[in-house]
Amino acid sequence: MLLTVVALIVGLVLLVWSADRFVIGASATASILGVSPLVVGILVVGIGTSAPEMLVSAIAAVDGQPGLAVGNALGSNITNIALILGFTALLIPLNVQSKLISREIPLLILVMLVGFFLLSDNDLGVMDGTILLVGFLLVVLRQLWEAKHSKGDSIEAEFAAEIPRDMSLSVALGWLLLGFVLLIASARVLVWSAVEIAQFFGLSDLVIGLTVVAVGTSLPELAASVAAARKNEHDIAIGNVVGSNLFNLLGVMALPGVIAPGAIDEKVMSRDYPVMLLLTGIFFLVACGPRKARRISRIEGGGLLLIYVAYIVYLLHDAGVY
Repeated sequence: MLLTVVALIVGLVLLVWSADRFVIGASATASILGVSPLVVGILVVGIGTSAPEMLVSAIAAVDGQPGLAVGNALGSNITNIALILGFTALLIPLNVQSKLISREIPLLILVMLVGFFLLSDNDLGVMDGTILLVGFLLVVLRQLWEAKHSKGDSIEAEFAAEIPRDMSLSVALGWLLLGFVLLIASARVLVWSAVEIAQFFGLSDLVIGLTVVAVGTSLPELAASVAAARKNEHDIAIGNVVGSNLFNLLGVMALPGVIAPGAIDEKVMSRDYPVMLLLTGIFFLVACGPRKARRISRIEGGGLLLIYVAYIVYLLHDAGVY
């Protein structure tokens, strides 16, 4: 078991580092090739920070662990809002200025409702996965359109400041390739160790996916949001979470449906999905509500963190850990 725990820690650390290298290489490559900062920030970085979830879920589905794959997708979304936004806002209150973000959060709620309808029969089939993948493609196309027609949005300058400018194309491609290879390797190690730990403690793959794996694959978003907030780039800090959650629901959730279709644990729809919807609703009211000042305060950040702690405590209790 000691070897398994060490492998889990090494896998998580390597996953975070390789995701960071992958995003840097991808964003620098896109910028050198003439892609606009808005497209780089919204699309390239957005997909890049969701790459850990996608690879972990794909590998878990191939290995016959769809519960881990589904738990990773839902758990990452819960973690992104409650833990990452909550922790970041607790450190530095976040102001919402970008009109793009204000439009993306209602889209996120719509996607969640569609996902709820597709999974309401407690089954994630090939058709469900295909619909989600088509939705993923449509969201990507929509974001490209938004980037083209939203020049001057406050988030554009923040993205431009974050793109590496002192990197040659060969170096950027090198980081991109190395990051991708190490992402696959670390995701492979992470899935293996997570399944071993789940079996050792008698936990379901779903619970491990919702907790350890979800937090691990969300660490890139945590690092990115805290770093952006410290630089006063609040829109990036919030946009990271919104974009990641969209890609998790459409891209990550689709993979187990396409690769390993079948029934899902009924607790997904009675416990975990409603928590995700509740948190997203709170996020919408705080960030896009009728208040004059659209911001996530320290008190609200602390409240999100308390909800996350309560959810994890209940989750472990429900799993019979104590």
